[in-house]
Formats: sequence, C-alpha cells, structure tokens
Amino acid sequence: MARESVELDRIDREILGVLREDGRIPWQTLGDRVHLSANAAADRVRRLLRRGVIRGFRADIDHAVLGRSLEAVVRVRMSDTRGFDRAVRGREDVVWAAHVTGSSDVTLSVACDGTAGLDALISWLVELGATETRTDVVLRRAK
Repeated sequence: MARESVELDRIDREILGVLREDGRIPWQTLGDRVHLSANAAADRVRRLLRRGVIRGFRADIDHAVLGRSLEAVVRVRMSDTRGFDRAVRGREDVVWAAHVTGSSDVTLSVACDGTAGLDALISWLVELGATETRTDVVLRRAK
C-alpha cells in the first residue's frame, strides 16, 4: 500500500536533521538551531508526527556495552520466508531485518557476542530454512 507523499519545507528538513542526531533535544535548543521559538519548533515536530513523517523516537543502543561487540550484515536466501518475521522479532542479536529484492530474500543487521554468537545466529537461520548466507563483518560505521 503506497503512502501519500508529504512535502517538507527547509525548516522541516532542518528539524528532521537535528532530531536524527538527538531525538531528545529540548524544544528551546531545537528552536535555536532552526531559528524558531521553542513553541513553533514543538508545533512543527507534533505536525510531523501527526503526518507520519516521524514514526517515533528510539534509543540508540551501544550493543558492545551489552556484550555484543561483533556487528555484521547477513544476506540470507530462504527456502520459505513464511513465519520469518515472527521468528526474527524474538532475536535480541538482530538489530533490524528487511525483505529485499535481488539474490537474497532477507538482509539482517546483527550485533553478536563475538564469532561464537554469529555462528549461533547463522545456525539458527539454517534451522529456520536458510539455504545460503553471506556475511560481511562491520569494521567501522561511516554514518
């Protein structure tokens, strides 16, 4: 189902850029950064929320602090993807998962407890019906 496109002005785009970096920024500071009053900045954020441009605010979790220091991107070809969404939701080591086009059916961003954790995740994927996996370990993030 296609969503209706929303037009944004320069200030809305600036607000989104600031919120991408700090979703908990005080209204006054946000307003100062985009040259609006605190109330006007808050009103714009509420409007962006109502229009569905902003879906919510989330915590940026440092997985290494939780013992999951190995980050990787895993591309998976599945024999059958039914039930995959439900199964993957229960995995704390899966940061995000997307059904994709191309040579893979699913792409995962994962944060594992070293190579042993990555091995366990891939074994779980095989049990789930993975017929092929391709894994790239993240050396450092650019953005």
